[in-house]
Amino acid sequence: MTLDGAYNLLYEGALIFLAILIGAMLIRSIMGPAVTDRVLAINMIGTMVIAGIAILAMYLDENYLLDVGLIYTMISFVSVLVLASVYIPARQKKSEADDSTRAGAGGKKADRSGREHDKKGRKRR
Repeated sequence: MTLDGAYNLLYEGALIFLAILIGAMLIRSIMGPAVTDRVLAINMIGTMVIAGIAILAMYLDENYLLDVGLIYTMISFVSVLVLASVYIPARQKKSEADDSTRAGAGGKKADRSGREHDKKGRKRR
């Protein structure tokens, strides 16, 4: 076996391993109990596809695939930002509304256990 043959075997093994992991993340994205689990699984699939494109670029010795991987990376990053902006602000607005209703005199806030916090977040007895 030559060195090129060993590299080709390594690339093929890595691509098969990534395909198995992508399948596992696909199952996780379908069965995820929470929306955040599904978003994280989709993000992981995107990351593994990028790794697969990079391995495929080395396996086929085609440099343009690295450009495709970079573009896919930017698209994946923007999609995660969009998903985060859709799901995270709704929870923050709700928590800010809860904090404003719990705020007591002197800028103190009470947490769920009823303990008060000062402005820096330290617990008061």
